[in-house]
Amino acid sequence: MSNTPPFGFDSNTYANIFTFLGCPLSRDFDRADVDAVVMGVPFDLATTGRSGTRFGPTGIRQASAQLRWEEKRWPWRFALSEAFNVIDYGDIVFEDGYSENLTQAVMETACQIVKAGKMLLSFGGDHYITLPLLRAHTRHHGRLALLHFDAHTDTEEREEVYNHGSMFYHALREDLIDATKSVQVGIRTEYDYDKHPFTVLDAGWANNHSPEAIVEKILQVLGDTPVYLSFDIDCLDPAFAPGTGTPVSGGISTDKALQILRGLKGLNIVGMDMMEVAPAYDQAEVTSLAAATLALEMLYVIADGRRG
Repeated sequence: MSNTPPFGFDSNTYANIFTFLGCPLSRDFDRADVDAVVMGVPFDLATTGRSGTRFGPTGIRQASAQLRWEEKRWPWRFALSEAFNVIDYGDIVFEDGYSENLTQAVMETACQIVKAGKMLLSFGGDHYITLPLLRAHTRHHGRLALLHFDAHTDTEEREEVYNHGSMFYHALREDLIDATKSVQVGIRTEYDYDKHPFTVLDAGWANNHSPEAIVEKILQVLGDTPVYLSFDIDCLDPAFAPGTGTPVSGGISTDKALQILRGLKGLNIVGMDMMEVAPAYDQAEVTSLAAATLALEMLYVIADGRRG
């Protein structure tokens, strides 16, 4: 193994753990050598259950220190830094208590990053944040397919916008996503079964089928449409992710989620996020570590595709 730290910083697991994977803290995303940007959005004012996801970005970054030492993340056969240069933008700053201010800040910043041709991976924060992120991505890619991992469909028909259970209802109304080309994985809470427009691979079905079968279904629906990938950590069973605001028993395992993500190689993913980590309810950083590991897997999937 090389003595060079895989992400350019010290690769030990306890020093300087303020950025994701020890990646450089920078807002200079216009540089030609930058491929991906990690951005935190510490917002939880749209939460309907337990609050605390504003600390999710920090929790994910700190847990990611446990992943810094391994130059070639198993089972990949290349170091991420060999194919993909990632920087950590830090967190979006907004005026406390003003959801509209936060929404505008997320949209404007995400637009700049996406316009610069960079892959954006965002950390929440509650899941409402995905709505302004979708608005930003569709400005540059047009209407998107949605690949959504969650215990909840987040399609409640609520007129109020600032709700982490209704943002995909609003995304459909704003024509940001194509429901006929979208898939939701891990769902295990009530929704309108007769009118629901998305393809649902519910948690019971997902737990009874192989990752390969799940990926096959996903690819059949999404095809070659540009995809936004949104992962709510409560897609995982609370045994694997207790640190979240709305835990629901009966979810999938971390290992199954990782295997599904690996199967997405070649999918036209244009944006990604990891949402709803609430460290205050975590045990031994289990949830934050799962989120950090899944996020790293997402980056590997994109980097592998760009390696050809």
